[in-house]
Amino acid sequence: MRLNDLDERIVHALAEDARRSYADIGSIIGLSAPAVKRRVDRLRAEGAITGFTVRVDPAALGWETEGYIEIYCSRNTSPESIKHGLARYPEVASASTVTGDADAIVQVFA
Repeated sequence: MRLNDLDERIVHALAEDARRSYADIGSIIGLSAPAVKRRVDRLRAEGAITGFTVRVDPAALGWETEGYIEIYCSRNTSPESIKHGLARYPEVASASTVTGDADAIVQVFA
């Protein structure tokens, strides 16, 4: 799905602050709050918006050490398998498959 200009502006407004009200978004992009809500509902139904999240300062959780781990997989391990294997660790902030010797790199906080 390709976003049109208004949808893209809505997504950017939500990316800046996912708790922003529909009225606030509407005032930024020139739509009414109900029109913004309809568009957000459609974007969610079509899978363009897959969810909403919160960003937390790792230090607030007592995690003051940041590290990066290289992962080397045996044979052909899919990115989905790597994601599934890391999902149980709340310390994992991000993970990406990479080119080069390592198969993935993982950002962790502890």
